[in-house]
Amino acid sequence: MQKKWIIKEQADDSEIDQMAQSINVSKPIAGLLLQRGINSCDAARVFFRPDLQKLYNPFLMKDMDKAVARLEQAIVERENVLIYGDYDVDGTTSVAMMYVFLKSKCRNVFYYVPDRYTEGYGISYQGIDYAAEKDCKLIIALDCGIKAVPKVEYATKHGIDFIICDHHEPGEQLPQAIAVLDPKRADCQYPFNELSGCGVGFKLIQAYAIAKKIPFYQIKPFLDLVVVSIASDIVPIVDENRILAHFGLRQINNNPRVGLRAVMKKSGITPPPERSKIYNFGDEYEPTEVTDFVPIKINDIVFKIGPRINAAGRMDKGRAAVDLLVERNMQNAEKLADHIEKNNADRKEQDKTITEEAKEKINSSQELLNRKSTILYNPEWHKGVIGIVASRLIDYYYRPTIICTKSNGLITGSARSIPDFNLYEAIDRCQDLLESFGGHMYAAGLTLKEENLQAFIDKFERIAVEMITDDMVVPHIDFDSEIRIADITPKFFKWLGQIEPFGPGNMSPMFVARHIYAKAQCVGQNSEHLKLFISDEPNGRQLPAIAFRQSEFFDYIQAGNPFDACFSVESNVFRGKESLQMRVHDIKKCE
Repeated sequence: MQKKWIIKEQADDSEIDQMAQSINVSKPIAGLLLQRGINSCDAARVFFRPDLQKLYNPFLMKDMDKAVARLEQAIVERENVLIYGDYDVDGTTSVAMMYVFLKSKCRNVFYYVPDRYTEGYGISYQGIDYAAEKDCKLIIALDCGIKAVPKVEYATKHGIDFIICDHHEPGEQLPQAIAVLDPKRADCQYPFNELSGCGVGFKLIQAYAIAKKIPFYQIKPFLDLVVVSIASDIVPIVDENRILAHFGLRQINNNPRVGLRAVMKKSGITPPPERSKIYNFGDEYEPTEVTDFVPIKINDIVFKIGPRINAAGRMDKGRAAVDLLVERNMQNAEKLADHIEKNNADRKEQDKTITEEAKEKINSSQELLNRKSTILYNPEWHKGVIGIVASRLIDYYYRPTIICTKSNGLITGSARSIPDFNLYEAIDRCQDLLESFGGHMYAAGLTLKEENLQAFIDKFERIAVEMITDDMVVPHIDFDSEIRIADITPKFFKWLGQIEPFGPGNMSPMFVARHIYAKAQCVGQNSEHLKLFISDEPNGRQLPAIAFRQSEFFDYIQAGNPFDACFSVESNVFRGKESLQMRVHDIKKCE
């Protein structure tokens, strides 16, 4: 699929020169910093040196004082407490974190993760009934609950209070909980509203620690779970999330909890050396930090750790992920990780099968091919992977996509979007045909009755035709700057590393090099990828590169023809040795 390359707004040459001189970096690095709003030595110091002291006061969040007071009441009065969270990575990391924190403080603390297939997303009546059976007087909901108005009312009638820790958009009415912690509340003045669900839960723990004078280092180990949630839930890694992610990566590279260590082994990541003592909440010491090169990065979480934790809720029971993340015995953790690895293998197989079925359905219908949106329904498709399939189809057809299946007598759909199309707004305009929906601009979920499906398809398509311009359906790559291959030195790469952690709001820099040359070879099981050695001139200094699924350019490049490349720069670790390489995202022949 032909892609459009769009250069991001550039700073003036004079600004770049001044910034490069003031902090002693190359011009390309200075330009990258200015694009990120870093325009002074002081701003650079804050950016390059994340500081836990710069975390915001959690009591700035609306209802935080009420939440801490109710939590303290539960602890003092030795109440039973239920930790309730969603079945995805953000939810299960949140539940594991809060459970470990509270289990030494409450008389009895339990955790509950709803079943994707029998209960669906969010607070369920079954979960509240479970709390009542366990004689719980308090439910702490994490990564869900902001729209659970009738469920909280039901709990209140059963003598159960709620503390809600969520980060999703609220509805018109907030639940009548004891405390509703959500920085997206219209009346919340918290300085940063892009925390993950686990991040909001961590702020509650931080607030309780402040109130009870618990040293911060005792809650710091929870940051390994927080960074997994930040990376997996794709929240912006800026502001407070940058600090949490930075120190979370330190924790995960220094002394991750047993469950994460077991997942790393299954995913092919070499975990850090095991410590002689496993840190548990309440230990009266601060672990020694490793300050050397950090081998595990955000991408490792996004593509290796996160999908495995997610697979439990997609294919089986989300509770299994929490069981793993709270486990302290390595042997038990490895058994749980084995089970989740099987879930992940099943998820991959279902993903592949349904994607191919969906592509065949679209390609066999000229009407579907010509639409501005894709909405497909098959009652047999696996509910746990339809969101992944929606994302896959965007790679092929590049338009808003909703994949639907049947669950509990209703059609349930998972939606994904393209840049500049507000998916949530479009679905909201169809709410008269829906039973429920939720999400944000780029991803959403919905349920509807089968008799309303065709009307929903037609109405959503009309909205897509109205909102989508021709330019929006051409995939584009936004790149930061043009650069010469000669500029990509080890020193340059070291500075790039200082800009990490990368993610939304601070994406890995993308570059374009013009009129370059390469030696090429086809690699991969089906020779579908290119291994390249790229240089500015035919016989210039070469840099290794990988170009996935771009073997169509082999003959052209190997014949010595010049080309333009859009690429990022990354480290490649092979047999324990690290080297610098380019990852080529797109190639264009020179005219």
